[in-house]
Amino acid sequence: MARPHDPSETAHILVEALPYIRQWAGKSVVVKLGGAAIDRESDLALAQDVLLLRSVGVRCVLVHGGGPQVDTMLRRVGKEPEFRDGLRVTDAETLEIVRMVLVGKINRDLVATINSQAGEEPVAVGVSGEDAGLLTVTPADSALGFVGNVTGVRAELLHRLLDDGLTPVVSTVGANLEGQPYNVNADEAARAIAVAMHAEKIVYLTAVPGLLEDPKDESTLIPRLTSTELRGRIEHESVGKGMIPKLKACADAVDQGVGFAHIIDGRVHHSLLIELLTDHGVGTMVKREASW
Repeated sequence: MARPHDPSETAHILVEALPYIRQWAGKSVVVKLGGAAIDRESDLALAQDVLLLRSVGVRCVLVHGGGPQVDTMLRRVGKEPEFRDGLRVTDAETLEIVRMVLVGKINRDLVATINSQAGEEPVAVGVSGEDAGLLTVTPADSALGFVGNVTGVRAELLHRLLDDGLTPVVSTVGANLEGQPYNVNADEAARAIAVAMHAEKIVYLTAVPGLLEDPKDESTLIPRLTSTELRGRIEHESVGKGMIPKLKACADAVDQGVGFAHIIDGRVHHSLLIELLTDHGVGTMVKREASW
């Protein structure tokens, strides 16, 4: 049995990664980080993953949410968070808090963390969906307030940043054509960005191991399924309302041209590298057709 740091084991891991590096080099990968998976140690591991992937030619775009952090700030000012079908009800005051937390706090912290690991050449750049019309939206439902559906993505802006050797970190506040900001569900925003960029992969980093047959039993992880099979599970009683937008976004992404969608546990350090660069991977992978 190989010792924990046996050189031969290390070499085996590197050799195993090589064909995946060749496969994904030059391809775009959109990584969505959920707020529940955001913490200092996990962010450092993710920063290292993103920088390693960048160094071997993978074009990573990081899209982040921040639901738990927004909830905390709302309660701090005496507002109780309200949701309908997994989407946040967003009045004008809530919208200001969303912008403050996502754009002013989480985005800046993620950019700083990535750049702290990048050495002498900082590479991460923060972008709000409001910036240069990156995310154009229309109102989703009057009952939800300032919640928008993405109707347009300036993918060329993200490609331009990537071409310049930068790593975009996107906060999911968009705006309509008149400049009115809207809160955008981060799962849906990541899907829209991945489709517009013709990404090869979209990866959702969550606070769960993936899609489970039994949400109370992590051994019931479903490793692979098609978008059709996934849609059949969305309304299942075992699926929590907070997971519905994520599952729908995965199914929509692959049906609209993204090669693969993944749901993995962002709390597991380096789970992004494990999923992209090893034979077994982790979490749940979704494809349009069952050609495994």
